Amino acid sequence: MTDILIIEDDPEMGELVRDFMINEGFSVKLCADAETALALLEGEECRVVLLDVMLPKMNGYETCTAIRSIRDTHILMMSALTDEESKLLGYETGADDYIDKPFSVRVLTAKIRALMKRGNVESSSTGILQSCGVELDTVSRRVTSGGKELKLNVKEFELLQYLMEHEGEAVSKDELFNAVWGYDCFTEQSTVSVHIRWLREKIENDPNSPEIIQTVWKVGYRFGASR
Repeated sequence: MTDILIIEDDPEMGELVRDFMINEGFSVKLCADAETALALLEGEECRVVLLDVMLPKMNGYETCTAIRSIRDTHILMMSALTDEESKLLGYETGADDYIDKPFSVRVLTAKIRALMKRGNVESSSTGILQSCGVELDTVSRRVTSGGKELKLNVKEFELLQYLMEHEGEAVSKDELFNAVWGYDCFTEQSTVSVHIRWLREKIENDPNSPEIIQTVWKVGYRFGASR
C-alpha cells in the first residue's frame, strides 16, 4: 500500500510536494492526470489521495467521483478555487478535506496526518444497523432506505453510522465532528451541518421536515425517536 498518491498536472508543484512528503517518511506516487491515477488505483490501495481540482481532461470533481466508485480512500483536494461553492462541490463529490492554493506544506502535512489517524476507512466493525427503514451494513458499507440502495460519500456514511449507533440520543455537533473528522482536523465544523443536509436529502421523505434525523435545538441531532 502506498501512503500518498498525488494527482497534480503542474510538474513543479507535484514534485515539490512529493519530495517533501518523502522526506517526511511517506511512500509517495505522483500522477499528472486523472486517467493514469485511476488506472493505478484499480490495482493498488493508497491511504490518502492529494487531488488537484484543475486537471486536464477529467477535472478534480469528476476524478473524485470516479475514485469513490472504486476505492474508499481518504481524498484531500487542493485548489486555487477558494469560494464556498467550489469547496462544497468538493465535499459533495466525496472529498474528506480541502486545502487552498497556495498552501503551507507544513499545514498540508498536518492535514494528511490527521486523515491518516482516522485509519483506513475501508476497515470497520462488523454488523448491520437497522432502524426507521434505514439499513446500514458496516462490512460492505452499503446503505439502503426503504429497500433502495443509497449512494453516500465517506463522511455521510460515517455520520449516519455514528448517529445510528447512538439512536435516540441527542448528539452535539462537536461530538459528531470529533467522531467523524477528528479532534485535530483542520476542516471547519460547519461541514457537519452541510453533510447532515445531504443525508436528509437522501433518506428523508421530506428533507425540510425531517423525521429520521431530527434537529435538537441548541444541541445537535438525533437519529430516530428519543429514548
